[in-house]
Amino acid sequence: MKHLEGLKRIAKGELEDSPAAQLLGYKVVEVEEGRVVIELEADDRMHNPMGTLHGGILCDIADAAMGYAFASTLADDELFSTVEIKLNFLKPIFKAKLRAEGKLIKKGGSIGLLECHIYDHKQSLIA
Repeated sequence: MKHLEGLKRIAKGELEDSPAAQLLGYKVVEVEEGRVVIELEADDRMHNPMGTLHGGILCDIADAAMGYAFASTLADDELFSTVEIKLNFLKPIFKAKLRAEGKLIKKGGSIGLLECHIYDHKQSLIA
C-alpha cells in the first residue's frame, strides 16, 4: 500500500494509526500529498509541573504532522527519519483542541524541509 493511500485510510478511520498516535490521542484529519493535518484535544493530563501543556507534546504533534506530510510523498519502499526539529512556543496552553498543519517545503534526494504551524481552537497560532 502506498504511504499516501494509507494515510488517507487512517484519516477516514479505516486503519489504525501509529502506537504514538494512540498513546497521545492525536488524529489525522486531513491528508494530501505533501500536507497533513492532525488534531489533539490537550488537557491537564498533558501538563508540565507549571500547569501548562508540556512542550514535548507540541513537539510530538508537530513531528507527526511533518513526518506524515513527508511520508505522503514517498514511494512504497522508502522510509524516513526526522533529523532535526526546532519549535518556537508562542503562548501557553491549558486545555484546547490543537490543530497541527505539516507542509512539505522542499524535497531533495536524501533530505526534506518541512514546516508546521500549530493553532488552538480559536485559530490562534501557538507554535
